[in-house]
Amino acid sequence: MSAILKYLKKQCSINEQCLVMGIQERKQQEKSEMRGLILKTAMNLFLDKGFENITIRNIAEKIEYSPATIYLYFKNKDEILYTLRREGFEKLYEHQKTSLKLNDPIKRLHKHGEAYIQFALENPEYYDLMFMMKGPVEIQEMNDCDIGLKSYELLKTNVKECQEEGLFPGANIDIAAFSLWSYVHGIASLIMRGRGIMFPEEEINQMIKGALNFMLEGIHDKKRDPYNRSTKLKQELDV
Repeated sequence: MSAILKYLKKQCSINEQCLVMGIQERKQQEKSEMRGLILKTAMNLFLDKGFENITIRNIAEKIEYSPATIYLYFKNKDEILYTLRREGFEKLYEHQKTSLKLNDPIKRLHKHGEAYIQFALENPEYYDLMFMMKGPVEIQEMNDCDIGLKSYELLKTNVKECQEEGLFPGANIDIAAFSLWSYVHGIASLIMRGRGIMFPEEEINQMIKGALNFMLEGIHDKKRDPYNRSTKLKQELDV
């Protein structure tokens, strides 16, 4: 009989532990869902009304909770925007990492540009928050923006390896990387804002590939410049 009692007590203990674990998991899931709801709602409000015009109360009213609920998850709206931007940069970095599969630095640079534009077109809300919408966020520690810097460092590394292959001769790596970033940002922004209406929608992808090819062909032409025209032009511009 004592053995049976011990067995029953053990089973009860296991059931209680499972119940506690179930409650904890459910609470954690509810917290995760609430946090996601706050972020999604804030993103829509920031993009629709402008970051500077939105308050914590506005977000709370939209999800039909009190402002105190928002403060359980975020200390202020700056932290909400920063969190959204960080999520965006994580997604962007994952897109850009696909270029690492290519050994040829030129092909990798092309893939890098494609991945950047693809991210922008597939995630327009994140892209707006990351690069196009005004909204100052005070970052206390440099570590906070590591994920954004990782994407830029990935581009700089690619540019450096292209330079080792004879491209961008004598160019400052930061200037070259910033110029290439500006190029693909311009393509993405024009398409996102509907400024490519002169091209049929089914031709947009080909236009993107063509624009990236045009850029890389220009790089190759500078490499094969027997008359040193690029250097002469630079001297003329510096005057």
